[in-house]
Amino acid sequence: MPQPMIWFDFGGVLSPPLDDLFDSYHARTGITPRQLKTALAAVGAELDVEPLAPIELALLTEEEWGRSMVRVLEEANPGIDLSRARFERFGEQWFEGVRANPVMVSAARHAKEHGYRVGILSNNVVEWEPYWRAIVAPVGEVDCIVDSCRIGVRKPDPEIFRRAEKEAGVPAEECVLVDDLAENCTAARRVGWRAVQFRNSAQAVRDLAGLIGLPALV
Repeated sequence: MPQPMIWFDFGGVLSPPLDDLFDSYHARTGITPRQLKTALAAVGAELDVEPLAPIELALLTEEEWGRSMVRVLEEANPGIDLSRARFERFGEQWFEGVRANPVMVSAARHAKEHGYRVGILSNNVVEWEPYWRAIVAPVGEVDCIVDSCRIGVRKPDPEIFRRAEKEAGVPAEECVLVDDLAENCTAARRVGWRAVQFRNSAQAVRDLAGLIGLPALV
C-alpha cells in the first residue's frame, strides 16, 4: 500500500513560530505586532480579501503592497517612524537571519528516510521565494511544492488541496497536512485529508507519528 504524502506548511511549521517573527520584526523596525497586523488587515480589506491574500494570491506585487502598507500605517499611526522599515522589499527584511525550525526539519528528513513522500503546501509570496527556499533548504529535496501565489488559490480554500493532490498525483486519503492554523487543518479534513495542527514541535512530531505510524524521531 502506498505511503502517505506529508505536506508541511512553511510559515509557522518549517519556519519559526509566526509570533517570534513578528517580535523580531518589531525589534528590527520599531513597528509593533499589533500595528503590523492591523495594517495587514486594512490592506486586505481594501481588496475584500484576507490580510495577506493580496500578496499570497499575487493580486499585488510586493512593491505595490508595500506602498499600501506604508499608507495605512501612516494613516492609522500619525507620526509613526518607518525609517527602519523596507516595505518595498519586505520579504528580504522579514526573513533576515531566520533559520528553519530544526525539529520539523528533522521530522521531514526522518519521514523521507522511512519512505514517506514529503511536500510543502504554503500560502506564500512570489518575491519571497528566494528567502523561504533558502530557509527550508536543510529539508533537502521534496516531492512537490504547491505555493498559493503560483496557482492563485490559498489555504483554507478547498481548491488548493485538490490542486495539491493533482500536482503530486496522490488521492486525498493519502495526504496528511501539518499546519499551524486550525482553519487550514479543518479545511483539509473536510476534503478527505488527515491533518496535524502544529502547536509546538514536540506535540506536532508526536501527533504525526501517531497518525501515520512513523517511527519515533530520536
